[in-house]
Amino acid sequence: MAPQTPKYHRVLLKLSGETLAGNKKFGMDPATLKAIALEIKAVVALKVQVGVVVGGGNIFRGLEASAQGIERAVADYIGMLATVINALALQDALEKLGVATRVQSAIAMSQVAEPFIRRRAVRHLEKDRVVIFGGGTGNPYFSTDTAAALRANEIGAEVILKATKVDGIYDSDPNTNPAAKRYAQISYLEALQKQLKVMDSTAFSLCMDNKMPIIVFDVFKAHNLRRVVLGEKVGTLVVG
Repeated sequence: MAPQTPKYHRVLLKLSGETLAGNKKFGMDPATLKAIALEIKAVVALKVQVGVVVGGGNIFRGLEASAQGIERAVADYIGMLATVINALALQDALEKLGVATRVQSAIAMSQVAEPFIRRRAVRHLEKDRVVIFGGGTGNPYFSTDTAAALRANEIGAEVILKATKVDGIYDSDPNTNPAAKRYAQISYLEALQKQLKVMDSTAFSLCMDNKMPIIVFDVFKAHNLRRVVLGEKVGTLVVG
C-alpha cells in the first residue's frame, strides 16, 4: 500500500468536555478516552503535529453555574480548572498508548502542568509531542472555543478540527429534524448570517479575521480524524 501524504502538517483539535463523557451525562468515559487517544495516535503516526484544546463541560459549566447564582468570573475559573482535569486524563490515555505528550495550562499549576509558553509549545510540536492546552485562555468570559481559535493562531496551525457528535454543520438540528441539510462547505459570513452555531461569536470572529479554516466532523466515527488530516471530504469545511 502506497504511503499516504497528509494534507495538514500542524492541526489544532478541539474536544468538548461532553465528547470525553461519551454516552454519559457527566464525568469521563474511559472507553471513549481510549478511542479518541487511538484516533490521535493514528494521526501522529502520519508525522502530523497535533495540539489539543479540551473543554470542561462534562465536569462543570461556567455559564450554567453563573445562571444559578455563582458569580460569573468565579464560575468561569472553576470551569477552567475542569479543563485541566480533562487534559490530564487525555494525557494519561495517550501516554498509555506510547504517545509523548505535554499538558500546558493557561493557569499556573506547576505540579501538574507546564505554563503555556508559545515558543515552548511549538518546540514540543516540532519534537512530535502532542500538546494539550488546558485552562482555557486563562481569563473569565472566554470559552474554550475561543481558546482553540487563539491557540491555533499562536502555534501556526493550518486548521482547527472541531470534534463533535454529528457529522458536520446542519441548517437545523439533525436530532430533531430528519430533513436537516448538511453543508459540505460554508463561508464564515454565511454561517454567521444563518446563525449556525459553529463556535461562539468571539471564537468565530477570531478565525474569520485570521482566515483560519475550521472542519467540523464526527469524532466518534472510526478513523474520521485520520481521514480529515489526509484531506478526505469529511464533515463540514468553514472557510472565507
